[in-house]
Amino acid sequence: MARLIVTSHRNGKSSTGLDQSLSAKPFQSVPGFDTTLIWGTAAVPSVPWDGRNAADGRKSVLPEVGETRLMKVTFPPDSVMMSPDFDPAAAGAEYMSRLPGLAERFEPESPGMHTTDSVDYGILLEGEISLELDDGETLALKAGDVVVQNGTRHAWRNPGTKPATLIFVLIGARRESA
Repeated sequence: MARLIVTSHRNGKSSTGLDQSLSAKPFQSVPGFDTTLIWGTAAVPSVPWDGRNAADGRKSVLPEVGETRLMKVTFPPDSVMMSPDFDPAAAGAEYMSRLPGLAERFEPESPGMHTTDSVDYGILLEGEISLELDDGETLALKAGDVVVQNGTRHAWRNPGTKPATLIFVLIGARRESA
């Protein structure tokens, strides 16, 4: 099981401030889909660590301007959503409760497509996944690939047969008019 370790200061020396397991919380309505909001920082973080995780208790999983969020996401194969047992309404309700702020940005007419006011660093840890862009371009990624997603309209697609796990660092950004 993965762990979250946060360093701190004690008596002028570095120390462990937090060491806890990161438990998986798979979605019930989308088998194999799992999101974990791990950590967040304030718009102006400070050191030493004050003992708080800025992502805790927030109304949105998305960061405000200058804030950050660290998320781990496992995407099941797209075939899960094509199964006759798949219930889109149940999935939508679970997305709304588990991913507030982000779920509202998913486009009903283009499933999976969304746009956020953030710069996101995405690192594919395992599996293979595709990044679909607004112009229809699809980029295939393999483990170790890194994407810097600059507030563009996009979707993640898993056309394979195995789950794909990514780590995302989201940095809240101010959207300028084009």
